[in-house]
Amino acid sequence: MAPPDEPLLHELIRKRWSPRAFDSRPVARETVRTLLEAARWAASCYNTQPWRYIVAFREDEEAFNRVLDCLVEANRVWARHAPVLMISLARKLHDHNGKPNRWAWHDVGAANAQLTAQATAFGLTVHQMAGYEAEAVRERFALDDLYEPVTAIALGYPGSPDQLDPALRERELAPRQRKPLEEIAFLGVWGRSL
Repeated sequence: MAPPDEPLLHELIRKRWSPRAFDSRPVARETVRTLLEAARWAASCYNTQPWRYIVAFREDEEAFNRVLDCLVEANRVWARHAPVLMISLARKLHDHNGKPNRWAWHDVGAANAQLTAQATAFGLTVHQMAGYEAEAVRERFALDDLYEPVTAIALGYPGSPDQLDPALRERELAPRQRKPLEEIAFLGVWGRSL
């Protein structure tokens, strides 16, 4: 659990992290549905709800490999052990007027954060990845231009860092760090630390 600077930080936020080691235990489909329900209730611009998810369980080898093959090799090495892989997508246009939704990626991020918080509450871990090939996702899932891949997601129960190669194990066991609040929050004007 991360040591926060603020003692009132909720336990779900302190416990959340992005591991690479996953236990082989499967995640129940009902559990994944609950995580997606948490994502579904995220806030979005004009209530557009632009998030979409491609979900693949390891027991469905064909679907799982279709997602896995979209990941860059460095992520494939460890993500292949996760019981669930997903791709989050953004719908690029607003429903109400068909105009570009430049906030869609923010809204998908909010949905992913809620999915992650719910997963943490269930004792699961989520690792979101930018390391995937967007064009491979488009081709393998026959996406039209209305949807843009945002992140790949590995989901499962925490595993042992011992199952990772030495370089990944070292990263897995390294202390979690965050930039100080003074570096990311400004009071009234740019550059004046909160």
